[in-house]
Amino acid sequence: MKKINVMVVGVLVGVVLTTGGGYWWGNRKAGDRGQKPTIAVANESARKILYYRNAMGLPDTSPVPKKDATGMDYVPVYDEEVASSANNSISISVEKVQKLGVKTERAAMRVLDKTVRAAGRVEADERHIYSIAPKFEGWIDKLYVNTTGESVSKGQALFDVYSPELISAQREYAIAAQGVASLKDADNKRSMQQLAESSLLRLKNWDISGQQVQELARSEASRRNLTFHAPVNGIVLEKKAVQGMRFMPGETLYQIADLSSVWVLADVFEQDIGLVQVSSKAQVKLDAYPDKRFEGVVSFVYPTLNAATRTVPVRLEIANPKGLLKPAMFAQVEIPAVGKGEVLTVPTSAVIDSGTRQIVLVQLAEGRFEPRTVRLGNRSEDYVEVLNGVAKGEQVVVAANFLIDAESNLKAALGGMSHAHGGSTTQEKAQDNSPPAAEHAGHGALGSTEQAKPAASSQSRHEGH
Repeated sequence: MKKINVMVVGVLVGVVLTTGGGYWWGNRKAGDRGQKPTIAVANESARKILYYRNAMGLPDTSPVPKKDATGMDYVPVYDEEVASSANNSISISVEKVQKLGVKTERAAMRVLDKTVRAAGRVEADERHIYSIAPKFEGWIDKLYVNTTGESVSKGQALFDVYSPELISAQREYAIAAQGVASLKDADNKRSMQQLAESSLLRLKNWDISGQQVQELARSEASRRNLTFHAPVNGIVLEKKAVQGMRFMPGETLYQIADLSSVWVLADVFEQDIGLVQVSSKAQVKLDAYPDKRFEGVVSFVYPTLNAATRTVPVRLEIANPKGLLKPAMFAQVEIPAVGKGEVLTVPTSAVIDSGTRQIVLVQLAEGRFEPRTVRLGNRSEDYVEVLNGVAKGEQVVVAANFLIDAESNLKAALGGMSHAHGGSTTQEKAQDNSPPAAEHAGHGALGSTEQAKPAASSQSRHEGH
């Protein structure tokens, strides 16, 4: 009997030592890891779980932990999240804000400078294109310039022509000029003078130069051929003349363009055309000369829109003394557009665009953010004008704003905000009247949350909870 009692006492002592040692060892390990079990329990109990929502954002909630059809655990929703949604704000722990890499910047007054970029092409200046088209019938006897693309200088001989009409007009002028010199009767001399002037005017109307006319007047015999000369310095863009061919009045034989100054026609997109002003300076880059930049001036904005590309042609004039710019070359055009004055701006990265409205997250305090619906104006490279919704000096989230959207119930905060301002639509009001479970079921990105709809089963489960 005594042996049994000793064994029982030994077992009890072992149990007590084991329990005490385990308790001591557990506290020591927790202390080594920097954990405070009692504080953690207190903090966990301070956060009250209201219900559990579907992790994929489906309109389904549960009062108890559960798994969805794919085996994913439902996410707990705490009372503090509901409270922040009711206050039209988003609350996220400071630790999580740091992990997300949230960055903010103040809304400030700036001058929005933007560079309008467009693709263009080099074309000859239409005002410096000349056509050689004789105004009489004839034949080409000899060609001096017989290749397309050849450079010509002003006054250079192009071709010789033979024309019976030209010979007749020359002979008529020569006879009239001789009659004026020989006749002494005033009336006859006056008539002959009128005939000579009429013949001379006909030659001039045929674009015969003054020097050639004087040569014809001094010549006793009419010349069989007449030489046509280049009117300007330029390049032969088109040549239809062939030696020995017959031409009719008005037929174009040569087309010459002066390329010392060229046009660049840039196709500016419809949304940027309001920023382009006549007389604005522009920069032009060509693939043929990647190390060079050419300066031009906007001379004309065309009044028509290309319906297929939604672009408006803009004409630039560029000096081309060395002939580097050649017609039909592609060009990249940059036109600086200076803003009209200082306007309230935020970085473009601060705007969350859902497609139907634009949202900006304003930082109220550490870990507290308020979504604001904003109306935007003009844009620059990095900033956008805010017409209303944000005040000067307010801190807006410029980085990780989509992650904040994913980590919070942005839809519920937006719904409460619209309801508070009395500007919500019928659909938004219906969502505001839905139970919190349905609102929190739309947790996630803004684009997906606006499509979530409360289900009757979800509502009954949440109300029962």
